[in-house]
Amino acid sequence: MEAEFWHTRWEKSEIGFHQEEINTHLQTFWSELAPQQEITIFVPLCGKTRDMIWLRAEGYDVLGVEVSPIAVEAFFQEHALEPVINTQGDFQRWEVDGLAILCGDYFRLHKKDLARTGAVYDRASLIALPPRMRASYVQQLKAILPPAVQMLLITLEYPQEEMKGPPFSVEEQEVRQLFSADYEITRLCDFDILQENPRFQAKGLTRFNEKVFRLVPW
Repeated sequence: MEAEFWHTRWEKSEIGFHQEEINTHLQTFWSELAPQQEITIFVPLCGKTRDMIWLRAEGYDVLGVEVSPIAVEAFFQEHALEPVINTQGDFQRWEVDGLAILCGDYFRLHKKDLARTGAVYDRASLIALPPRMRASYVQQLKAILPPAVQMLLITLEYPQEEMKGPPFSVEEQEVRQLFSADYEITRLCDFDILQENPRFQAKGLTRFNEKVFRLVPW
């Protein structure tokens, strides 16, 4: 699943993965991280999520990364924001009032790009990737983050054979395999969300769970 896949999805507006509302788990569990407000929150593979607006309203600087310029432009247009656009290394940086998105390939980020990061919010990154890419995603994340950065991670679990992703099913066991060498992992909740998602029922899913994890570096 390369960048061209996501370019095509955004060009065709095939963005069923996008949530119009601010994620309720973010609002409920963000305090579990207790991050200081003078830090930057990193939102990988951010799309045009409204969750960045919520984080900014809570007093944090926010930095997203997104490969699709359509998504980046839509984010600022939909919130009536007029960003300053500059070049930052391999990225085009769109920024306004403490909220910035780097438009480009996540795998081309460097430590210096995330130097002020104090926490990570991943709602739609890990589950956007097929199994063959997840280890590389996590390896890159560990390589570019400063020390002692906590993470709020949201995943989905369902029988993968019943639906073609994305979003993909990422079982808790895989989360622990990917992160446990470097992070203490706490599952904060496990919700059965099948009944409230009729479009996924229509796809034939027999199980659909959403889990929230807090990851704290050892």
